[in-house]
Amino acid sequence: MRTIRRLAAFGAVGVAVLAAVTPARAVPAPEAAAAPPPNIVFILTDDLAWNLVPYLSQVQQLQRDGVTFTNYTVTDSLCCPSRSSIFTGKFPHDTGVFTNGGGDGGFATFKGRGNEQHTFATALQAQGYATGFLGKYLNGYQPADTQGGTQPYIPPGWSEWDVAGNGYPEYNYDLNENHSVVHYGADPADYLTGVLSRKGKAFIQQSAAAGKPFLLEVATFAPHSPFTPANQDLDKFPGLTAPRPAAYDTTPANAPAWLASNPPLTAAEKSTMDTNFRKRAQAVQAVDRLIANLRAQLTASGVADNTYLVFSSDNGFHMGEYRLTGGKQTAFDTDIRVPLVVAGPGVPAGVTRTEVVQNIDLAPTFQRLGGADVGSDVDGRSLVNLIHGEAAPAWRTGSLIEHHGPNTAPDDPDAQTQRNGNPTTYEALRTATYTYVEYTTGEIEYYDRVADPDQLDNIAGTLTAARRSALHAALAGLINCHTHDTCWTAAHV
Repeated sequence: MRTIRRLAAFGAVGVAVLAAVTPARAVPAPEAAAAPPPNIVFILTDDLAWNLVPYLSQVQQLQRDGVTFTNYTVTDSLCCPSRSSIFTGKFPHDTGVFTNGGGDGGFATFKGRGNEQHTFATALQAQGYATGFLGKYLNGYQPADTQGGTQPYIPPGWSEWDVAGNGYPEYNYDLNENHSVVHYGADPADYLTGVLSRKGKAFIQQSAAAGKPFLLEVATFAPHSPFTPANQDLDKFPGLTAPRPAAYDTTPANAPAWLASNPPLTAAEKSTMDTNFRKRAQAVQAVDRLIANLRAQLTASGVADNTYLVFSSDNGFHMGEYRLTGGKQTAFDTDIRVPLVVAGPGVPAGVTRTEVVQNIDLAPTFQRLGGADVGSDVDGRSLVNLIHGEAAPAWRTGSLIEHHGPNTAPDDPDAQTQRNGNPTTYEALRTATYTYVEYTTGEIEYYDRVADPDQLDNIAGTLTAARRSALHAALAGLINCHTHDTCWTAAHV
């Protein structure tokens, strides 16, 4: 505006003179302002299977707003190994975390092997992100534990830390709130999922007001057992029963030994599962409100258009399928295939992606979104191109599941009996069309999920020797991969 006023003061003659004496020169185009780094809000639920999505209106809205991955699986249908893969982008054979405790699992193993130094949180914090973690961390973590320090321990990479130990009952728990242990009781306001919702809103508000990009993970304990709903949800869904799909109260033909001897479900078992499924549907109502509250805060803080919202679960959950009472840990799709929904800037609305993706892909995705490098030792692959709707003609075709069992630790919140489903150690290869499982007992399973989507006919015995050899080699390639490139190559089966 100053230049225009000055030229006007010269008048027409003055402008002509100025033009005559001023050498012509190119005027550079104004530089476009650099786009601010995007924010990431990651909501991770506990034991939430696909059959609970119909009771989550906010997740359904996220599906309408963004992209849903229908072939997303976890590396092990168990809390700690799955969460370890999410944090690091690595398979259990590289994190060393196969179980929830002992020498091959839990928080102690995750920390002891140096995994905490190389997570998506440390990578994004180094990029200038505010990083917040709320809720459930890893099995064995205790809020008051100092880990040899002088105050309650917080892992590297997190600028906001509000984390529980035993938060499964949703009441009467402790939180490590930025090095201070705070007790919550049995009042309705103490309900853990609601507390996480309030803290998540505060973190978004403060980070946005400070003008910092942020990463927030809210890891609920819901709907993990004991399936505790908020008081306001206790009367919802009267009469609701557990789904009865084709696999309900049925064992597959040629089932492995750990499963084959299970008798039909009793009336009492069915009744208990019906009650528990209704409680699970009630418990996720607080998760639905949490999502709504966080989205409302993103809008109120003016950052909704620059924030990726990611919703998922650490593993699935079976309730009656394959004559198993409530549980997980199997290689069936009920347990390993879980929701993954992403909405945000540049994400096309209402899109379904069928590519084979895994929880090892989340860390490199978050890091790429935040402008951080991905280490060559990360097994997963960034999903950034997929969530933005781009074609992926050379994408992986196989995923790996690794499980150690049977689990007999009595203090494990995921301890299961044979009746729940407590398989022996196995590795599995899952593609978009089949599931192949090898047990340390020498037994194998093969399910053609195109012809047999409910996985009720183990046709491993019909495979030719050449086909079995090829499947074994493909699985071994994934089990023995240890770098970004080798795991990507091995996943093309």
